[in-house]
Amino acid sequence: MGDGMFRNVKKQRFTDKWAEVHRYQIQDIKFTMYLWQKSRLSLVGSGIVVALIVVALLAPHLPLYDPFQLNVLNRLLPPSGEHLCGTDQLGRDILTRMIHGSRISLMIGAMVVAISSLIGLVLGLMSGYFGGKIDEAIMRLTDMFFAFPRLVLAMAVAAALGPGINNTMLAIAVVSWPIYARLARAGALQIKNEIYVEAAKSIGASNMRTLFLHILPMILHVIVVQATLDMGGVILEAAGLSFIGLGAQPPSPEWGLMVSEGRHYIHMNWWVSTLPGMAIVVTALGFNLLGDGLRDIFDVRARR
Repeated sequence: MGDGMFRNVKKQRFTDKWAEVHRYQIQDIKFTMYLWQKSRLSLVGSGIVVALIVVALLAPHLPLYDPFQLNVLNRLLPPSGEHLCGTDQLGRDILTRMIHGSRISLMIGAMVVAISSLIGLVLGLMSGYFGGKIDEAIMRLTDMFFAFPRLVLAMAVAAALGPGINNTMLAIAVVSWPIYARLARAGALQIKNEIYVEAAKSIGASNMRTLFLHILPMILHVIVVQATLDMGGVILEAAGLSFIGLGAQPPSPEWGLMVSEGRHYIHMNWWVSTLPGMAIVVTALGFNLLGDGLRDIFDVRARR
């Protein structure tokens, strides 16, 4: 009977503790939504990004023109009810190509950010945690990458690899990881001497377990914010490489390539280059506003 009462008391304490944690989580979520709604620019950025993702996902199922269909009889038509954004020099519907191009831009941005953040995160954690010669070698390598303008270095890598979307993603990823390495290193240096990290090591936790289970979760929000801000920059860089012929190749409906193909008609047919260029600007702006909103939400001082 005594053992049964002890188990009941222990179970009740566990239930009460779980309920307390659940209430705290609910309050934290509510406060997060409050901070989110408090910033109108963050809401605008979220709306732009969500709308872009929805359009990109639904593009193959929307009642649109064929983005690759040529019709020289309809070339360079101005925006109208039949072609809302007009047609290009080959008679292709510009709105259709912009919508399908959003899939390419989002894919490039997501893949580049995933690859570069993963590389930078691993190298930065190792650099800050182990220190010594490992830290010196990794930081000097990042200094070498920071010594060159990012777009210029990406152009050099893309030129060496050859034109194409896959090579574009690889070229931008190669030059994008140092910022994540710096952020991860700073976080690891700050957290590795915390009491709970020392306690984990004292009971036999391995270095990898300490890095990825005790240090990584504490700096992950910084990486998420940087990745969100970086999405807009990556899309701009990919469009720039396509504009100069080192990125996507015709007849791909990539936004930078569309701007490049229409630049010869900009004086008389402004919509051919201007509208894809506006899509690039709005997308980059949306991700920047979203990143600013996430940074404000994760800011400890804002949550006090």
